[in-house]
Amino acid sequence: MKFSDSVTIQGKHATLVPLTIAQHDGLCEAVRDGELWKLWYTSIPSPEAMLKEIDRRLGLQRLGLMNPFCILDAKGNSIGMTTYMNIDQENRRLEIGSTWYRQSVQRTAINTECKLMLLRYAFMKLDCIAVEFRTHFFNHQSRKGIERLGAKLDGVLRSHQINRHPDANDSLRDTYVYSILASEFPAVEAHLSLGLQMPKM
Repeated sequence: MKFSDSVTIQGKHATLVPLTIAQHDGLCEAVRDGELWKLWYTSIPSPEAMLKEIDRRLGLQRLGLMNPFCILDAKGNSIGMTTYMNIDQENRRLEIGSTWYRQSVQRTAINTECKLMLLRYAFMKLDCIAVEFRTHFFNHQSRKGIERLGAKLDGVLRSHQINRHPDANDSLRDTYVYSILASEFPAVEAHLSLGLQMPKM
């Protein structure tokens, strides 16, 4: 099994389905909820750039470097995107990233469930040794979310990338790198599973 092989992962609150061009219009509608592309510290596509971003992700999948998903809610509506990326199948490692959700579903059970589904598939089906998460220093919401998953901070890649955004001057991105190891996953899984059973505050 290749880490980049398309797969559908079903959950209670959301479903992860293989990304396709057919989801373009739904994803454009989703990204307009909160005008997410205007956040300067993220790389979320605008509606005008959505087709190009879908093509980019599918191109990386053909190279075996990414496995892109469209996130559907319980009614089958497109609500965001996520990926297995920076795939290193030889060393059984990958990163969960390039993720965004429409604003109206942020801070709900959907994000927790999607991360749990991706982690379960990575560790239990793909037999990963480790799963990484990376985020911008200034993306405090993302950092807190990753830490709540139970991921540990591996380190900071200082001046890692040039952050280019049409509404802000180019800046250097410090990237925070986190990971969860296979040996840590049972505790992480129990923690996330319990969280999904508890009412949201």
